[in-house]
Amino acid sequence: MRILFITSTRIGDAVLSTGILASLKDDHPNADITVVCGPVVAPLFAAMPSVNQVIALKKKKFAGHWFDLWRQSVAYYWDIVVDLRGSAITWFLLAGKRFVAGRVKGQDHKVITLSKAIGLERPADPRIEVDASCYDMAGRYIGDRNALLAICPTANWMGKTWPAESFLELVRRLTKPRGPFAGNTILLLGGPGEEHMAAPLVDGLGAADVVDLIGKIDLPTAYACLQKSAFFIGNDSGLMHLAAAAGIPTLGLFGPSPDRLYAPWGKNCRIVRAESFESIINRPDFDHRKPVTYMKSLTVEVVENAVIDLLAHVDKNEGKNHGHL
Repeated sequence: MRILFITSTRIGDAVLSTGILASLKDDHPNADITVVCGPVVAPLFAAMPSVNQVIALKKKKFAGHWFDLWRQSVAYYWDIVVDLRGSAITWFLLAGKRFVAGRVKGQDHKVITLSKAIGLERPADPRIEVDASCYDMAGRYIGDRNALLAICPTANWMGKTWPAESFLELVRRLTKPRGPFAGNTILLLGGPGEEHMAAPLVDGLGAADVVDLIGKIDLPTAYACLQKSAFFIGNDSGLMHLAAAAGIPTLGLFGPSPDRLYAPWGKNCRIVRAESFESIINRPDFDHRKPVTYMKSLTVEVVENAVIDLLAHVDKNEGKNHGHL
């Protein structure tokens, strides 16, 4: 059996789609699965033992990337094609069953929307497995540390970033003596080219116990590192969704993006914001092209209290103190 799974070019959307991929594998354990995705997220799917082939689709003018995909896939008969991009290519391939999500708009979370679009009765929780080499690579960076406070102070655009100085003050409060993460190693994560967003945080932490991996590792290695972490705090980003999929307590910081659609998904996930999405994007000075943050109104106190509340929820429901592992 052959399955063609076409997912997003964006990291966050691709991570949120992994539950659908996992449900396909559960239903068809012997299937030969080909995943089509963007080049940035391709290493994550390539590291999944359940995936046989990954086609990294690089966008071209005049939709030329879809023609490239058609040339690579037209020679095969596909028992199932799942297209979460809503492209027309599905109808030009030999296939037994087709599930096309299309560009569905609504008020539900992305996980719910995608699951409904392909006919699943229940939301497919994001689920990721990576091969052993990813954990070996993670071990090279973090050693035997397993009490990591993961911080992602970056995002794919500046407007969604909480000020690095606020992250610095938050980390100092959380790791002070008798703080909830006293003695924990700080794990810094972010994508290539985002190092400048975190510079004040990195410089301010100085000689603290820090593992700075911003721009230094790929997604599957980041996932392996996150699975060894105790807690994640970060801006709305692909790494936030990766942390939630790793099953660790995850606090997402939101500003000019809709948490209703893109909050981290999971029982131990929370979001915090000081202003509504609508109030931010309707400001007279709002411009997504400007290299400025729209999250200055989110105070350190609000985020600190949210961390403590989430820790209490995890402790109460799971009997674990995720602050000290």
